[in-house]
Amino acid sequence: MALKRSSKISSAFSMSSMTDIIFLLLIFFMLTSTLVHPNALKLLLPQSANQTSAKPQTSVSITRDLRYYIETKRVDFDEIEPMLQAKLGEQPDMYIALHVDESVPMREVVRVMNIAKKNKYKLILATRAK
Repeated sequence: MALKRSSKISSAFSMSSMTDIIFLLLIFFMLTSTLVHPNALKLLLPQSANQTSAKPQTSVSITRDLRYYIETKRVDFDEIEPMLQAKLGEQPDMYIALHVDESVPMREVVRVMNIAKKNKYKLILATRAK
């Protein structure tokens, strides 16, 4: 009496589940890469041991040759306040990241801080880790 196996094991490999995982990973990396806002300006930031977890809505940068930037757009000092008001509006508790080269005189930093105080924006001084 010959016994036959009713179910045969298939040696074929289905790639459909693997492609699903690849597409999910691709979507994940595409979404997370849009959340990163790199600062394209080369600045030597001062060192600090403390870091903040607040997320700023925009950034103001001052280079060593005293050029002002809002995000990556170069502006004159007189244009900073109107551009910040247009970008952030009159909303209280808006965070601005201040990226300043460590060789910039303190009076230039205070001028930007006065603009933030006048408009009731919160300012975060960007530093590099120790």
